Amino acid sequence: MTEKKAAVYVVDDDPSVRRALERLLRSADYDAKAFASAPEFLDFTCPDMPGCLILDIKMPGLSGLELQDRLSEKGNSLPIIFITGHGTVPASVRAFKAGAMDFLQKPFKEKELLDAVFRAIEKHRLLRREQKEIKALHARLETLTPREREVFSHIVSGLLNKQVAFELGITEKTIKVHRARVMQKMGAQSLADLVRFAQKLGIRSSAA
Repeated sequence: MTEKKAAVYVVDDDPSVRRALERLLRSADYDAKAFASAPEFLDFTCPDMPGCLILDIKMPGLSGLELQDRLSEKGNSLPIIFITGHGTVPASVRAFKAGAMDFLQKPFKEKELLDAVFRAIEKHRLLRREQKEIKALHARLETLTPREREVFSHIVSGLLNKQVAFELGITEKTIKVHRARVMQKMGAQSLADLVRFAQKLGIRSSAA
């Protein structure tokens, strides 16, 4: 099911900027919510939906860059678009190194911001789908028996059934049974699927 709605959060200490951005974002059919400070945003629980964060780089108290660090520590995956009237090269470099999507200098054109928001939200949609797939794969992995996990890690290395049987000290016929169960439980249609799943799960090949 495609997620249509998206949320855009604005953190800026200037009330006029907050109002203007909220109006612009709502006119583009985004769920917009503005915050006057970084601590105010940190106290907010974001709903489970695609989104991004528009963040002023210089604010009283906790700065935009410091908020970016706090969110990273918390594992928050919202893409960040920095806006500033006091942009410097070191600040922009630091922001991008920490994963910022864009760095816009005030005043900026409305289309420039909306284009940046669109890119950020599309990135977040892809990330959310990836995270959902990995979560599902972990759940399937939990259904495998210890022996099936061993077979899984061996077959994704490209070993033939008879080679896996030799490695584990069991018959090739038994390996075929385990392999079929692994394929079924993991929802794989081919060996290529299994290899891709193993990569996403961080499963290392058992082959030397």
